[in-house]
Amino acid sequence: MAEEYDLVVLGGGTGGYVAAIRASKLGLKTALVEKRELGGTCLHRGCIPSKALLRSAEVFRQTKEAESYGVSAGEPTLNFLKVQERKQSIVDTLHKGVQGLMKKGKIDVYEGFGRILGPSIFSPTAGTISVEMNNGEENEMLIPKNVLVATGSSPKSLPGLEVDGEYVMTSDEALNMEELPKSIIIVGGGVIGIEWASMLSDFGVDVTVLEYMSAILPTEDQDVSKEMLKQMKKKGVNVVTDAKVLPDTLDKSNGVSIQAEVDGESVSYEAEKMLVSVGRSANVNNIGLENTDIVVENGFIQTNDMYQTKESHIYAIGDVIGGMMLAHVASHEGIVAVEHMADKTPHPIQADQVPTCIYSNPEVASVGLTEQQAKDQGYDLKVGKFPFQAIGKALVFGETDGFVKIIADKDTDDLLGVHMVGPHVTDMISEAGLAKVLDATPWEIAESIHPHPTLAEAIGEAAMAVDANQIHG
Repeated sequence: MAEEYDLVVLGGGTGGYVAAIRASKLGLKTALVEKRELGGTCLHRGCIPSKALLRSAEVFRQTKEAESYGVSAGEPTLNFLKVQERKQSIVDTLHKGVQGLMKKGKIDVYEGFGRILGPSIFSPTAGTISVEMNNGEENEMLIPKNVLVATGSSPKSLPGLEVDGEYVMTSDEALNMEELPKSIIIVGGGVIGIEWASMLSDFGVDVTVLEYMSAILPTEDQDVSKEMLKQMKKKGVNVVTDAKVLPDTLDKSNGVSIQAEVDGESVSYEAEKMLVSVGRSANVNNIGLENTDIVVENGFIQTNDMYQTKESHIYAIGDVIGGMMLAHVASHEGIVAVEHMADKTPHPIQADQVPTCIYSNPEVASVGLTEQQAKDQGYDLKVGKFPFQAIGKALVFGETDGFVKIIADKDTDDLLGVHMVGPHVTDMISEAGLAKVLDATPWEIAESIHPHPTLAEAIGEAAMAVDANQIHG
């Protein structure tokens, strides 16, 4: 039997379930289709479980350093099974919370795989959703006025580095390891690769990172990338840049060995396991896009700034449309899309107002243009930079590495970008995000009194440093 809805959301990840909740609050009769667990990759195979492991790694590292704080804790030991149990407990708690939100919003959840049908007896236009139910029952047919595609993405691999889950893994498999390897090769020095390198190093694993580009975290500001390379090496991570991995040399007869072309020579690397971290690909296959006029380019669904596809009643958000493949971006895109279909007037998302975070040790956070991007766009710049080593709270924490860097337009004083490396900067970046939204100047940031002692004082000092007015440096 067919059921009619104002909106059917395909995918129950962060973007999808947030959109469904917003639609419900706007009075739309809403259904959500999810093959796996509500919460999607972010909750079950990404943001949350990886940060739980990173927190355990942080506590382990800090415990080993306890003596320097006057605390004698003895030599700590790591029980990785308990680490995994704690991670799963956090995931389960949040999963129950999302389920509760669906019930509270009176959102119908269909557990199964949804596909978009073309024009049919159910509707003269494409968009009817056929749900192949997980329980094996007859397909459910959902007839919506609007569809929101939020099917997310999956980890990429490289040809010849096929994932077997034992020796070669993506982050999906690594999150479920029952024991830590003694050594690991991480292919890819982007965000996910560096988070895992930081975590595993803090757990005591011997880590090698092979990065194809000339720098790790190549999309970050160059000063950030250089500082993180320094910090990874300080941890003992072997970081190799300009490394072209040669997949056909992979040997799994005794752990993992592989060669990479570095400086024109083939260099061999060996470890117990390999983690392939080379990006993610959109989940666009087998969801019925071929039954529509939706345009897919370079593997991603194309939309306008309100997230409408070429089929105006079918929207798409999140990783499936590419761009900034971040959970908080997907959530906001979902809200914008739903408000647009409900005849509201949402503001388009501005990429230079979106904060990005890396949860390594030290952390990285940024918003807006890098210094190089700003130069490439023709801006005449002034830059303020302030180190955490001059901040009292950082000394109290015992974490003085890193800095805050603020980039402004010399002609207009407009804030162009803010970049941070250091303790808890992922919790501090929202101030810079708000400043970007309000089109603030460094002077206005500096005029906002930053309480003492706090790590956020580094933001105020960096803002003053833009005009060489910093106090403590």
